[in-house]
Order: sequence, then structure tokens, then C-alpha cells
Amino acid sequence: MALGATMYVFEVRLADADRGVYETLTLRVARHPSETAEYLVTRLFAYCLEYAEGIAFSKGLSDPDEPAINVRDLTGSLQTWIDIGAPDAARLHKAAKAAPNVAVYVHRDPDQLLAKLAGERIHRADALRICAVDRELLAAFVERLDRRMDFDLAISDRTIYLTLGDETFTGAVDVRRIVA
Repeated sequence: MALGATMYVFEVRLADADRGVYETLTLRVARHPSETAEYLVTRLFAYCLEYAEGIAFSKGLSDPDEPAINVRDLTGSLQTWIDIGAPDAARLHKAAKAAPNVAVYVHRDPDQLLAKLAGERIHRADALRICAVDRELLAAFVERLDRRMDFDLAISDRTIYLTLGDETFTGAVDVRRIVA
């Protein structure tokens, strides 16, 4: 019998001073058995860092042609395509044609992804954002990961301040571009 997804519930008090976003979010996030904890946490951070009206997680592995996270306007038109990990050039080419805003959040070495994508045929490659979340911050969150969590997430100057209970962790988000 196949293993099912594990549900996580995150209560996030989001304060993004960079974009003027202040929200309290209750997120129910499914973790597929093949998904690492680092991938899950990166997906959670990406959702918070890109939070906007119309944002949603995809159906996951059951719909591989969709981004991990997307933002649609009130007409249902795709505005932002957000992927996690290391998508290939063909997927990013498709993403850049489908949405005006494309971001990839990586939880591993961003230089490997950028080297793999350099020189590849990708529509509007210079407009794509490759966002590397600080790996020490990810590791600290993963170490404390629980199926029900309540925390504060503040963002200022692309630096994340994560407060879990009485502990605060910080880490930067390094935004890179693909070199043609």
C-alpha cells in the first residue's frame, strides 16, 4: 500500500516590510512521502515571501505541469509561477511564456542550478528570479519542524527573521539571475 501525504498546519504571522504585507496565515500543507523536509520548508518560505492575493499551492505531484505555487488574478489569469528546487530549462521556458513573473526557490547550492541553466534556451531568462534561501535558516527550521506550528516570520531587506517560541533565527534570501 502506498504511503499518503502528511499534513502540516502552520499558523504564520507574516510581516514583510519590503512589500508592505502584514497578514496572519493559516496554511495546511501536504508533504508527499518523497518530499524532503528542506523542500517542504522552502515551499513554505516561498509562499510567504511571494504572498499576494490569489496565491495558492498546486495539487502537487498529481499535476506536474503546474508550478509548486502560483498567483492568479481575479480573472484566473496566471500572474506568478513559483517553482521549488532545480527545474530544468524546458520547464522554465514554459513558465516564462505562461506567466509574467517567474521565481525559483532553491534549498541547495544555487550555483549548480545557474550553471546547469547557463546558455540554455529559456524565454525571458534574464527576468527569472533564482532565490536561494539561507541553508542554515532552513536547517534550523527543519530541526524544529512539527506537524502543527505557530511562528512569526518577518522580512526586511530580503532578510528573514523567524521566531519560533523564544528563539529567533535569521537568514538572507539571495536573489540571482540566469546568465545568458
